[in-house]
Amino acid sequence: MIKTIELFAGVGGFRLGLEKNNIDGNEAFKIVWSNQWEPSTKTQFASMVYESKWGKKNHSSEDIAVVIENNINSIPDRDLLVGGFPCQDYSVARTLKQSSGIKGKKGVLWWSIHAILEKKGKRAPNYLMLENVDRLLKSPSNQRGRDFAIMLTSLSDLGYAVEWRVINAAEYGMPQRRKRVYIMAYKKNTKIYSKILKLEKANNSFDWVSNSGIMNDAFPMAFDKNMSKRLSYKLEGSLEEISENQIDYNSQLRPFANAGVMIDRQVTTGVGIAQYSGEFQNLGDILLNEAKVPPEFFISKDSLETWEYLKGKKRIERTTKTGHKYLYSEGPVTFPDALDRASRTIITGEGGKSPSRFKHVIETSAGKLRRLTPIELERLNQFPDDHTLGATDTKRAFFMGNALVIGVVTKLSKSLLESLKILTK
Repeated sequence: MIKTIELFAGVGGFRLGLEKNNIDGNEAFKIVWSNQWEPSTKTQFASMVYESKWGKKNHSSEDIAVVIENNINSIPDRDLLVGGFPCQDYSVARTLKQSSGIKGKKGVLWWSIHAILEKKGKRAPNYLMLENVDRLLKSPSNQRGRDFAIMLTSLSDLGYAVEWRVINAAEYGMPQRRKRVYIMAYKKNTKIYSKILKLEKANNSFDWVSNSGIMNDAFPMAFDKNMSKRLSYKLEGSLEEISENQIDYNSQLRPFANAGVMIDRQVTTGVGIAQYSGEFQNLGDILLNEAKVPPEFFISKDSLETWEYLKGKKRIERTTKTGHKYLYSEGPVTFPDALDRASRTIITGEGGKSPSRFKHVIETSAGKLRRLTPIELERLNQFPDDHTLGATDTKRAFFMGNALVIGVVTKLSKSLLESLKILTK
């Protein structure tokens, strides 16, 4: 059994994905502590959904930074830490009160993960499984890759080897085109770390990315055999120096490809193309029977013209506050959405009746246009039907816009299990 801590839990996407490996009475993964706290709202709606499914025991709905500062021991020492954290500015700043040491900016949730690992020390989790938007690899725009370099360097200095992979769920048969970077890390005392280190010493660490690694086992990719297509380099300098480095990280460079590995600050990265030969799910496959769709999800004739305008091509003259005039343009969005392919990415503003450029609209067999229901949004992320029942429809859509496709977590965690079984024999 792998005992797990779930941070930034939302409505439990990581937990659902992990627990799909718990079959035939075998509890492969057990969530022993979880945390969900939304800073922008007094009522913790997502945490309420989480508690309605799994109870309040061992669940925290308090600001994780406060928990770490005041009661770090309430966070158990466990095997695996998982979480999807926001893409923020990961730059570091020297505090005014403490001249020694570099501290992450307050409120940036990556530094909460870092603080847990740092404070736990030898008791920190052996494995990490994290998720973020894929732009993390090239942010911020004026120092491309700097934020991810800070993250990799800090993990290396804490004793972890790291691999990452940009995974578009739809390219592996899932019903939503949701592209995210998934990050897995392995502590020095683990056999997985030792295996990666052995490959690195043989100048063959890319084999972990392209062949033998956990992520490639779950989500295979094809890589160009031309070695010049790969990058290999050392992350140099302190966290503060990387944060201020505008030579190795600038608006032109892209030091991190969509797959890679890092150990002892040595990065090896290359561009991979998804390889999948199984069945594919489309948007049309997850739809409810039309008779079960409430009337409020159908688009009225009165609002149709607004929907068509927002979805359509535009070229509009606008004026800045300083009086400068410019042309703003947008390309058309497919309207209605195609049913014979995976859906577009769900966004947090998917709910509500008001017309929008980004909300999904489908055409029924009877020729009617309608929005997607909360159950259909849940299905696009592979959640159980009515997992978020009890919240408003707008909140339920918001939850799914913030969630992940749980099938990705299931496959990654299954690959981790298989690797641990093999390496511990």
